[in-house]
Amino acid sequence: MTTTSRASTGARLEHLVLNVRDIEKSHRFYTEVLGFQQCGDLTHTMTMRFYRSDPTRHHDLALVEIVDPEQAGPVQPWTMDPVRIGVNHFAIGFPDRESWLAQLRHMKTLGVEFLVRGNHGMSHSAYIADPDGYGIEVLYNLPEEVWGPDVDAALNYFETLDIDDLDDRTDYQRFGEDDTQPVPIEGRVSTRVPR
Repeated sequence: MTTTSRASTGARLEHLVLNVRDIEKSHRFYTEVLGFQQCGDLTHTMTMRFYRSDPTRHHDLALVEIVDPEQAGPVQPWTMDPVRIGVNHFAIGFPDRESWLAQLRHMKTLGVEFLVRGNHGMSHSAYIADPDGYGIEVLYNLPEEVWGPDVDAALNYFETLDIDDLDDRTDYQRFGEDDTQPVPIEGRVSTRVPR
């Protein structure tokens, strides 16, 4: 198909809707663990709840309880490795390093299991799973001057950290300033293949 039409620029994800087995269990997770506020209920067709991160948003997330949870089978453990079709993970961002570290401490206090912990080239992250096995990356974004000069290099960079260590260094790896490759720092891995 040939067309002269082009998609508009500026598109962004506005909200996420997840099918869940037990809406009460998922409600507790997204409100008590991640801090979302329930802001509405769909009352006429299905069991669905709406959540937002702050009052300036109509909603960021919705949960829909499936009709027959027994048909869903057991919860599959989350892995970043692609083993099935569907959502690999989604990210929930915190506005700054301090609020993100406070969130990590809160989750640890509640006994939330950190599955992967790491520093990306553009964010610092902890990966967890919700009650239905959806992978969630809890992150804060690094300043644009760290990753902006070469976003591709930043996207191909990952430093694995101890999941129990909540320390967060600020000696950020910088990308694209003087070279096409990040400067090697002990303990950090770049998977970028030179072009």
